[in-house]
Amino acid sequence: MRLHRLTVSAFGPFAGSESVDFDALAAGGLFLLRGATGAGKSSVLDAVCFALYGDVPGTRRANRLRSDHAEARRLTEVRLELTLGGRRLQITRLPEQRRPKKVGTGTTVERPQTLLREWAADAGDGTPGWRAVSKSHQEAGEEIHRLIGMNREQFCQVVLLPQGDFARFLKGDSEERGKLLRRLFDTERFQHVEGWLAEQRRVQEAAVQAGRRRLRDLASKAEQAAGPGAEPAEGWVPAEEDAADLTAGVLGWAAILRSGAAEQRTVAGAALAGAEEAQRAAQGERAAAEELAGRQHRHRQALLQADRLAAFEPEAARDGRRLAAAQAAVGVESALRLHEGATEAHRRAREAERRHREVLAGDGGAGSAAAGGPALAEAGAAELAEAERALRAGLVRLEAAGAEERRCAELAREQRSLDEERRRADELAEEAEDWLAEYDARLGGLQEQQDRARAAGALVEQLDGRRSELSTRLDAARERDGLRAEIAAAEPRAAALRTAALDAREYGLGLRERRLAGMAAELAEQLRTGEACRVCGSPEHPAPAETADGRVGADDEERARRAQAAAEQAWTAADQTLTALRVREATATGAAGPEGSDALAQALAELDREHREALHSAEVLGRVEQEIARLSADRDRRLAELREARERAAVRTDRLQALQHEQRELAARVAAARGEAASVAARAAALERLVERVAAVAEAARACAQALARLGDAEGELAEAAAAAGFPSPEEALAVLLPRAERERLAARLERHRTESAAVRHELALPDLAAAAARPPVDLPAAAAALGAATDRLGRAHAARSAADERCAALASIGRQLADLAAELAPALARYGRINRLAALAAGTSTENRLRMRLESYVLAARLEQVAAAASDRLVRMSGGRYTLVHSDDRGTGNKRSGLALRVVDAWTGTERDTATLSGGESFFASLALALGLADVVTDEAGGMPLDTLFIDEGFGTLDEQSLEEVMDVLDGLRERDRAVGIVSHVADLRTRIPAQLLVRKGRRGSTLALAGREDA
Repeated sequence: MRLHRLTVSAFGPFAGSESVDFDALAAGGLFLLRGATGAGKSSVLDAVCFALYGDVPGTRRANRLRSDHAEARRLTEVRLELTLGGRRLQITRLPEQRRPKKVGTGTTVERPQTLLREWAADAGDGTPGWRAVSKSHQEAGEEIHRLIGMNREQFCQVVLLPQGDFARFLKGDSEERGKLLRRLFDTERFQHVEGWLAEQRRVQEAAVQAGRRRLRDLASKAEQAAGPGAEPAEGWVPAEEDAADLTAGVLGWAAILRSGAAEQRTVAGAALAGAEEAQRAAQGERAAAEELAGRQHRHRQALLQADRLAAFEPEAARDGRRLAAAQAAVGVESALRLHEGATEAHRRAREAERRHREVLAGDGGAGSAAAGGPALAEAGAAELAEAERALRAGLVRLEAAGAEERRCAELAREQRSLDEERRRADELAEEAEDWLAEYDARLGGLQEQQDRARAAGALVEQLDGRRSELSTRLDAARERDGLRAEIAAAEPRAAALRTAALDAREYGLGLRERRLAGMAAELAEQLRTGEACRVCGSPEHPAPAETADGRVGADDEERARRAQAAAEQAWTAADQTLTALRVREATATGAAGPEGSDALAQALAELDREHREALHSAEVLGRVEQEIARLSADRDRRLAELREARERAAVRTDRLQALQHEQRELAARVAAARGEAASVAARAAALERLVERVAAVAEAARACAQALARLGDAEGELAEAAAAAGFPSPEEALAVLLPRAERERLAARLERHRTESAAVRHELALPDLAAAAARPPVDLPAAAAALGAATDRLGRAHAARSAADERCAALASIGRQLADLAAELAPALARYGRINRLAALAAGTSTENRLRMRLESYVLAARLEQVAAAASDRLVRMSGGRYTLVHSDDRGTGNKRSGLALRVVDAWTGTERDTATLSGGESFFASLALALGLADVVTDEAGGMPLDTLFIDEGFGTLDEQSLEEVMDVLDGLRERDRAVGIVSHVADLRTRIPAQLLVRKGRRGSTLALAGREDA
């Protein structure tokens, strides 16, 4: 990776657009970035990092990217041209930032932008130029990361070389080194391996523990199934720490339980066979006793039934005679029932006819249609039928007249409705005409209000601008007044500090002169007889200088120098503060103008009053415009209502005239049909009632004649039936006649008596019943008790045999499960043993891991060993062959593990000691060598991408002249790989050693960049 050109705009301290030509700057290999504190040297490195990764280094990520000095409309932008993997690329990035709106006032948010371009021989038009690669943040970032091969953390650590981090890395403990190495080297996969091994150990341990729990559960089930007399499981189940063979002892114990259960089942089977035989014998004896008792009971019941039937014989004879007479009179019963029914029907028919004729005779006051009622009341059936037909024909004619009468009523109602609708239409048209007559006047008034509100709105906009300007000037005036008070208070203090700094400088110069004057005496004190003089080299010292009174030593001079530096620093800080106050006061004065804050406040209050009045007048604009729009809509609606009302009134008038003509024609026909009745409906109702009553009388007359004929037929049939049954008259037959239910009851009673008598005679004639009756009574409770005892014995035998069978089956099932569990646990135990050993080894807790190093620490230790070897190549040259860095596997104190210790070997003493014992200058070049070595190792780890540009940030001020010379030789050696090395430093000596320099100048309006040489030092 080689940088070519960097361009920043409104970035960090750079207010304008600044460019750095790295090709010209790094032509000699080494170049210096110098400038005052806070000028923006580190911001140049921030810009490089931001262009590549869209972010700045971690220690400065909280700082804002946009310059506070930049113009509002200048956008913050960083553009970097570089070569990556043989490709010339240009990266342009703009962060998210606020900018003024293009239209109107205020600001808006500018979204972040990224543009990645590549130099191509053909940019699309046949000529070389930049070709767009991507505008996506993600795509550009992925492409750059792929080409560099390092993430932002690695790049900042390897390319920008922050010396403070490596000083801490050099003297820190293993934990601190591990944090940095984990960021730079991808050891996450080894953490995953450790985690995976630990997880697999937990999984396998859980499987073994689950098998152990299943084993204990099966042992408990086997012990429970074997019963209380079996050998307990205690002693056969292995302990928690025993994981070699969990099932060997339990399998043997289970076999012993199965053998005992089989013997118990054999004993229970023999007892069951004896109980079954005894129960069968008791059942036979009980059945024989129950059969004999049943026969004895049947014989006793037959004797009792025979006595009861003999007592019923006289009554049965009487019932037989009575039943025979009733059977003979049955033939007369049906004819008698027909005669009685015919007599009753004739009586009801005569009564109905009489009632209907009375109703018809009394119907004479219902108008002309019912006037013939009394005359028809005495008519015969034929006359009544003819009258009914004539009346029904008149009723049909009246139905048509009734429809016309209803139509007349509907026409009257419709005329009234139409007349009301026409009246409402006329009123609506009159109301619309009145409203339209006032429309023009109301519209003119609203338009005048609209014009006044618009003028007030324009005035509000003008006053807004003036108020904003006055408010800004008032704020600036108040700030100006406050700053003037601060300046007045700060000027005496700055003057006093300046006087103190000058006094301290004069005092320090005086001490230096006095020490120089006494330097000969100071050297004379160090002379020893026989030793060479450090000035002339002579071993003889004939006249050494004498020490004068009040001699100044190096300690006195150092104290004076520190006091002078402190006084000058205090004066500089006070002067910078005063200068900043004066700059702010001048800026505020220019923004406020010549007026005072009171005058500006009074003017702003007057503008506020005018603004409120104008705003109040302008606020009615919306309401007036809405009123005008509503008035226009009302006008259109009123015009439509007027037109519709006039059309509706004309239509209703034409319809009324047609209905009046139709009503006059129908009224004449209805009057003729109504006659003297109140209405056609009333006349039709009276006529309908007369028709119904005439029809009822006619029907009643016909029914009475038919009932009389049926009565004569019934009397003849009754006489014939009595003669046929042998009775002189029907009355004698009725005397002996019984109801059908009574006859059936007597017949059933006699039949039941005959059946029961035959059955009793048959039962008493059976020889087995007679033999049973001759034997003594049977003792059934004794036989039942014997059977119950045998059954209880059989039940207990069955329960014992079932329990033995279930015990054998349960133990057999548990034995199979134990065998399956043994086969299943064998490989699980083997896997657990292997994974447990590997996990402990990777975690550094195994006794086999003598260094107590975790897997990730082992890998990082290997990387650290490579870094120490690469760093030692340069450290030997920087330290004049004295120091070498080596990696150590020494174990830490306490519970700390080993693997990331770093030691320094001193070739002058031949000892190996801790890196914390190095002095300040030694720590610098040791950490620099470590940083350079780490850069080489990380580069190789990331894929070998050559890093042609490096930056070293500060740290050279701790070196003496000899050490600085050796460090510079090492840095010059970096150019052997064609590298360009940029040094960020304040050290003055570097300005004469490094000709190519980038000068960062700071000012009140922001910092600038410029190429400088040794002549600008």
